Amino acid sequence: MMAVLRILILAWTVCCAANAFAQDDPWTVLQKTASAARTLNYQGVFLYQNGNQLRSVQITHLNVGGQEMTRNVVMDGESREVYSQGNNIVIFHPVRQKVLVERRRGQNLFPAMLPTDLSTLKTSYSVTQSGNDNVAGRPAYIIELVPKDAYRYRYKVWVDAETGLLLKMTLSGTDNVPLEQIGFTQMSLMGGASLDSVQPKIDMNKEYVMENEQPVQHVSNESVVTQLPPGYRQIDHMERVVPGKPAPVNQIIFSDGIASVSLFIEPIVKGVRPKAGHTLMGSTNMCAHVVDGHQVIVVGEVPAETVQQISRSISFKKSDK
Repeated sequence: MMAVLRILILAWTVCCAANAFAQDDPWTVLQKTASAARTLNYQGVFLYQNGNQLRSVQITHLNVGGQEMTRNVVMDGESREVYSQGNNIVIFHPVRQKVLVERRRGQNLFPAMLPTDLSTLKTSYSVTQSGNDNVAGRPAYIIELVPKDAYRYRYKVWVDAETGLLLKMTLSGTDNVPLEQIGFTQMSLMGGASLDSVQPKIDMNKEYVMENEQPVQHVSNESVVTQLPPGYRQIDHMERVVPGKPAPVNQIIFSDGIASVSLFIEPIVKGVRPKAGHTLMGSTNMCAHVVDGHQVIVVGEVPAETVQQISRSISFKKSDK
């Protein structure tokens, strides 16, 4: 009898939470969702699918005294672990004995996909309520981000009715057919824990290769994007030292708050055939061509119109010496 009573109380609590969400403005719900992903302690397993690519990832997220730490363990293919803390991401390859340390590059990690400042999204998307569903055994409230133009995908998000946490997200084109989806298959909340429990387990008796990306200080030929698609702005600029390449590869990142696009620039090397053309891989569009002796590649999980406009708008100017 007591067990039945507890189940009824739990069901009533979840129902009340779902009704509370339903009465909120959708933007208010999304604001709670952005916060929940960063403040709650949770663990689970989620699936990521983009085209033919399918990955299963185990996640543990902790927020202790305002300090966040996320540990993602990729369970398919070549095992690797991804740790996120602050503006740094550490990718640990146990098999390769390689540790890659890099800055966060534009796109947030699931389930913290939404920015904490939603004002940038409001200029480019409208929101609509799409009803209720169930994800990973948890009641969910569905909200869709509908683009106001052709330069971004449509996002459908499933919000946990109890906590506001993002449980699932899909990206769709103009035909509303999902191109990419990511979502929990298992999820549970955690009590208090120490950040030490999710620190990388690195064997210090082994030698590891450390790689770092450095912010750009100066470039001899400064790239200029004369016309970004509406709503996008530059959020980062870094250079990569790639083994075998005579000069660093510059990466410039643009974002509208949720979608991100990377622009890669490197000088054309004599004897190396440059890339040219357009490629679609799942939800990812890539456009490559040559501008003023530079190989230019624009890539992102955005529609073809977005990468093509950025690609057409690139020019170079000599910087002052």
